[in-house]
Amino acid sequence: MASAMLLSPAAVQAQQAAPTVSVAVEPSAPQPQYLKPDDPWIYRGTDIPVDKEWLFGEMPNGVRYAVRRNGVPPDQVSIRIRIDAGSLNETDDERGYAHLLEHLTFRQSKYMAEGQAIPIWQRLGATFGSDTNAETTPTQTVFKLDLPNARPAALDESMKLLSGMIREPTLSASNLAADLPIVLAEKRENSGAGTRIAEATRSTFFHGQRLADRAPIGTIKTLKTATPESVRAFHQKWYRPENTVIVAVGDVDPQQLAALTEEYFADWKVAGKAPAAPDFGKPEAPDDAKGPNPVGRTRVIVEPGQPRGISYAILRPWEQVTDNLEYNRGLLIDGIAQAIINRRLEARARSGGSYLMASAQQRDVSRSVDGTFVSITPLGDDWQAALHDVRAVIADAITTPPTQEEIDRELAAYNVAFANQVEQRALLAGGQLGDDLVQAVDIRESIAAPETILNVFKNMRDRFTPEAVLEHTQRLFQGTVVRGALVTPVAGEASEADLRKALNHKVEADGNSRISAESISFADLPPIGEPADPVERAPLGVLGSEKITYANGVKALIWRTNNEPGRVTVRVRFGHGLQGFSPEDAAYIELGQMALVGSGLGPLGQEELDRISTGRMLGFDFSIEDGHFTFEARTRSADVADQLYLFAAKLAMPRWDANPVERAKAASTLSYDSYNATASGILSRDLNWLLHNRDPRYATPTPAQIQATTAEGFREVWEPLLKQGPVEVMVFGDIDPDQTVAALSRTFGALPPPTALPGDTVTELDGFPAANDDPLILYHQGDKDQAAVAIAWPTGGGSDRLPESRKLEILADVFSNRLLNAVREKEGASYAPQVGSNWPLDMNSGGHLLALAQLSPANVPAFIQEADKIAADLATNGPTADELALVTGPMRQLINRIQTGHTFWMNELAGATIDPQRVRHLPSLLNDYTNVTPEEIRSLAAKYLVKDKAWHLAILPKDTAAANR
Repeated sequence: MASAMLLSPAAVQAQQAAPTVSVAVEPSAPQPQYLKPDDPWIYRGTDIPVDKEWLFGEMPNGVRYAVRRNGVPPDQVSIRIRIDAGSLNETDDERGYAHLLEHLTFRQSKYMAEGQAIPIWQRLGATFGSDTNAETTPTQTVFKLDLPNARPAALDESMKLLSGMIREPTLSASNLAADLPIVLAEKRENSGAGTRIAEATRSTFFHGQRLADRAPIGTIKTLKTATPESVRAFHQKWYRPENTVIVAVGDVDPQQLAALTEEYFADWKVAGKAPAAPDFGKPEAPDDAKGPNPVGRTRVIVEPGQPRGISYAILRPWEQVTDNLEYNRGLLIDGIAQAIINRRLEARARSGGSYLMASAQQRDVSRSVDGTFVSITPLGDDWQAALHDVRAVIADAITTPPTQEEIDRELAAYNVAFANQVEQRALLAGGQLGDDLVQAVDIRESIAAPETILNVFKNMRDRFTPEAVLEHTQRLFQGTVVRGALVTPVAGEASEADLRKALNHKVEADGNSRISAESISFADLPPIGEPADPVERAPLGVLGSEKITYANGVKALIWRTNNEPGRVTVRVRFGHGLQGFSPEDAAYIELGQMALVGSGLGPLGQEELDRISTGRMLGFDFSIEDGHFTFEARTRSADVADQLYLFAAKLAMPRWDANPVERAKAASTLSYDSYNATASGILSRDLNWLLHNRDPRYATPTPAQIQATTAEGFREVWEPLLKQGPVEVMVFGDIDPDQTVAALSRTFGALPPPTALPGDTVTELDGFPAANDDPLILYHQGDKDQAAVAIAWPTGGGSDRLPESRKLEILADVFSNRLLNAVREKEGASYAPQVGSNWPLDMNSGGHLLALAQLSPANVPAFIQEADKIAADLATNGPTADELALVTGPMRQLINRIQTGHTFWMNELAGATIDPQRVRHLPSLLNDYTNVTPEEIRSLAAKYLVKDKAWHLAILPKDTAAANR
C-alpha cells in the first residue's frame, strides 16, 4: 500500500517504478462464507464473459454484493449501497419519501448520534458532499462513500456505520423536523424556469405512467404532511435485504471486503414478504391513432426569458432485455446510426441553418420507456423551420443508407475510444467502477471488461454495412407514439395543435447535410516553420521533469510518468489573458471562448478539424484566465506530436472563418435573458463582474454588445493576442522524452518569436468593490421564494505568497463548516451554503474570500448576520483544534489521492518556466495545507475577515422591489 503521507516530488517518481505489493488478509481475519465464484449473480442468463476482477456474493437473506481490488486512488475504498426503490415506488401520498429518507438516513442511526454524520466522516478523512453522498432517482437510492486511508479499523467502522444507516435509521419526529426544512430548501433552490420546463416535458412525454409526476424531490404537500410513522412505513416496505446490493472496491484484499460486508449485513432480517414493485406503465398510442408513429400529446410551455426549444420523442415500451453479446452488437450498430445523424445535424447547423444545435439520442428511461429523443434549439422565432429542417435530415437517414465512408469514420472514433479504455483500465478509479456496476444493476443488465467490449466490436466489423445501419436507424425512429414539447418565451406564439400539425407534416428527405468522410493526413499539412533544436534542456529540479528552452523564447516542461499508461496531457499557456484586452473590446472575450477554436487553423476549418481527428485522441479546450490563455487536451502517447502541431498551428497560422463567430453570437444572444429567471442566474451572470469592481472584461456581454461585434472585429482583436508571449508548453504523462522534444522542436520551436504585449496596452484589472454595510440589491424575475446572498472580503494574489493562499483555503473550509452547521443543519435555511477562497497567481491582487448561499428572501438578513458573526469570531478566537482537524484531515487525504496523477503536478507547476516562485514553494505544499495551527488561522482571519472591508450582495425577487417602492 502507498504511504499515507504526501510523497515528495522525488518520491513520486520513485513510486511510479515500484511494484505493487498485495497485502494478504491476516489468518485471523474473518473469511467470507457466501462468495459464489462459479455463479456470479450479475451474469446469470448471459453469454457475456465474466470480468474476473470482480467477486460476487449472495447471502441467504437476499443481500447481493460485489467486491474488487483496485488501487486508484491508493489506500481508498469506495462503497456503494443500492436500494432498489426510488420515486417510482412511492404512492401518491408518499411522493418525495425516497429522497426524504435518504436525508434522514444521514441524520441519525443505530451507530451514529444525531447530526454527527459530517464530523464523523471528516474524522475518517472523507469530505462531506464529495466523498460521502447519496442520490435518489426514480428507480433507486444509492448511498456512496469514498473512504481514504482505508486502514482496517477505519474500514470496519465505516461499514458498521453504513449498516446502521441502512438498517436502522432513527426516524423520529425531531429528526424529521430537522431534515424537512433542508429538503424543502433543496426543492426551492432547484426550482425555477428550468425545473418547470423539465416537469412539463416529463408529464407530456410520459403521460399515463408513474414517471410523469414523480420527480424524486416530491411535492410540498406530501413532504409537509410526512410523519415519522409514514416514513418508517416506506422504509420497512422497501429497505429490505432482497432489495439491497452492496459494492465495495478499493486498495484492500477483496476477501476482506466480502467478509466485512457479510459481517454487517448477513444477519439483517425484515419481517414479512417483500412487496412487488409497482407497474411503471408504458407509453400508449392515442385512441385515434392511424399509421406508423402516431403523434399523441403535445405541449407548449411559455417561460418568459427562456430561449426557444423543441423536443420530441418517439416512444416504445421498455422491455427487459436479455443482456447478451448479440444484444450489445445491436447497440453498437444503433450507436453508429445515431453518430452519423448527429454529425449531419451539426454540419447543417454549422452551414448556417435555421437552428443553433440539434441532436438525436436513444435512451432507456427509468425502466419505463425506450425512446428516441430529438432536441432542437432554433436560431430565431421560426421554430417550425427549425423543426422541419431537422426532420428532413432525419428523413434522409431513414430512407437512404449512409455511405460506407461515413460508417468507417464513426467506427474509427469508436475504435480509438474502446482501445483507450483497454489501455487505461488500470487507471479507472474505484468509485467509477462501483458506480458502473450499480448502474448495470439498475438497468437490469450485466457488466463487461474493456477487453470484452473491444473484442466484440472488432469481431463484428463486417456487420457495419450501409444496409444494417439503415435498418437500425429505421428502428430507432419507429415507435408506439410520438410526443412533443415546445418552449417559447412568448405567450400565444403557438398552440399544441400547431406543434402537433408540424410533427405530422410530411417532410422530404434532405441529403445536403451528408458530409464527406475523406480522411486528412497531418503529413499533408504545412509546416509550422523551420524546426529548431532547443538552446537548453535541463532538469527542472523536481519530479525528474525537464525544462526546455528555445531560441524564439518558447519554454516547455516535460515529465515522463509510467503509472498512467497511454495517458498524456498537453497544456499551452500564452499571452496575458484578460489583461490583454481593452475594456472596449470586452464583448469579444466571450465570443473568443466560444468561437476561437472553431474558426480553424491553416487549411483546416471546423469540419476539417473534426475529420483530421478521426481515429485519434485529440482535443482542443480553450480557456481565458486573468493573466494568460490556455489550450489543453487529454491525449495519448501515439498522438502527442499531432496534438502539439494543432496547438502550435493555431498560434502560427490561425484561420478566421466567420460562421463560428456568427453562431457564437446567436448562442450568446439566445441565452442572455434566461439569466434573469433565477437568483442563481443573476449570480452566474454578474457576481464575477461585481467582485472586480464592474470591470467590463468580467461582464457577461449584453445582446446589444454582442450584436455590435463583427467577424472582422473578432479577427482584429484576437489576431494579435495569438502572437503574444510568453509561451509555455507542458507535456506530462506516458511520453518518450526525446520524441516529445523532437515534436516540440518541429512545432513550438519553429514558431516566430512571440511578441511582447506593449506596456500601454496592458490594462490592469480593476480591483475589489467598495465595502458596504447595506447589501447591494439586485432583482431577478423568477419565483418569489428564491433569493441569494454573497459576502466577500478582499485578500490578495501572486505566487510570492503561495503558502498564505493555501492556508486561506483552510480558513475558508473552517468557515464553510461553521456556516453549513448554522445555516443548513440547525436552521434548514439553505441547502448548500459555502465559503471559498480565490487567489489569482498571475496578479498581485484581485483575490477574495466569498460566502455564498441560496435561500428564501426572509432569511437573507439572518444569513448576513450569521456570516458576519462567524467571521468576527474566527478573527478574534480562531478555530478550535478539533474543527481545524476536521478540515486538514480530509485535505491531507485528498492530496494523497490526487498527487498520484500527473495533472495534479501540472497544475502546481503551471507557469513555473516563467515564475520560479512556483517551484520554490512546491516542497511546502503539504505542510501549508495540513500543519497549520489554530493561531495561524486566527491571524489570517484577523487580517482578512475585516468587517469594514466586507462587501455584501443580495438578489431578491422582483416582487420585493415593488414592495420596497
